[in-house]
Amino acid sequence: MVQQAIHNFAERMHVDWLLFVPAMLISLAGLVTMDSFSADQYFFVRQSIWILVSVILFFVASSIDWRFLRRTRILVFIFLITVVVLLLLFGLGHVVKGAESWFNLGFFAFQPSDPAKFVTILILAKYFSRRHVEIANIRHILVSSIYAFIIFILVFLQPDFGGAVIIFLIWFGMLLVSGISKKHLAIVAGLCLVVWVGLWVFVFQPYQKARIESFIHPLADIHGAGYNAYQSTIAVGSGQILGKGIGQGSQSKLLFLPEFQTDFIFAAFAEEWGLLGASLLLILCAVLLWRIIGNAIVSASNFEALFALGIFILFSIHIGIHAGMNMGFLPVTGITFPFMSYGGSHLATEWFALGMLSSMKGYSHGSRL
Repeated sequence: MVQQAIHNFAERMHVDWLLFVPAMLISLAGLVTMDSFSADQYFFVRQSIWILVSVILFFVASSIDWRFLRRTRILVFIFLITVVVLLLLFGLGHVVKGAESWFNLGFFAFQPSDPAKFVTILILAKYFSRRHVEIANIRHILVSSIYAFIIFILVFLQPDFGGAVIIFLIWFGMLLVSGISKKHLAIVAGLCLVVWVGLWVFVFQPYQKARIESFIHPLADIHGAGYNAYQSTIAVGSGQILGKGIGQGSQSKLLFLPEFQTDFIFAAFAEEWGLLGASLLLILCAVLLWRIIGNAIVSASNFEALFALGIFILFSIHIGIHAGMNMGFLPVTGITFPFMSYGGSHLATEWFALGMLSSMKGYSHGSRL
């Protein structure tokens, strides 16, 4: 019976190895970077467990026929459950670094904003896939923005500014790929710009402007708000071409670089592996993103295609912002590096999404785009 069950499960799996292999190599790169090569292996051990759990979730997701998600009522139910969970944070959430973003379950902590990004992609993919014929109508910008705004504001109020930015960029990116009228999109962007200028000139107080300026230009205050960004750029630059060697990163291992397991793991990796290693890491990311685009091209329906493009947008944003802030090009927002940064919530969500993409590709029947 057990052997038959395993055999049936294996037959149902649709594993896309060109998704699995680069993602696994990126995860292993993060794991090696967390290894302190000393008695303290807290992050290494816990991340090893999370990778194992996440890979199991990948194979489970790859064995499920996700075509039932095309039903509107199912996705609306998932969306409502997500909203309720985010609301519960304000009463039951655990405060970490000033943000009420986590549920502390004792043996592990869970951050709902990670699956919330995933649900945002699902609900927008469903909305745009049903309206691809009349997508040029401006009301679809407004209606889709309501779905995204509900998640956005609940994440923003935690406060999780980085997570809220990701939600906004997911909505904006999926608008661009959905076939929405660029004229209407330009009008909305213009209105947003006018509102922002009005707030800056007439509403924001001098101290508020100073905070925003220090956020945008963190290296202008390397002894205060820009300390983390400054240490990160030192770590990246000190790696030079070939790096200092595995476990030899002085910025991370001597704790000059804060949060090197999460927010600054790219910098810690670049310090130990150098420009060559960082380039290989980004090549792995490019292969993963290329494969996701390939899956979108052969999707069985508009919903699957838009879902794949949404995952592509999510990973691209995370990789771009994380690497950019680690090199001092972008503000520090606490954005993780997909499959690499420490943390179970984002890791499980990312691997689960890959499993869904693998399954959807297995049920595809030819080109849709």
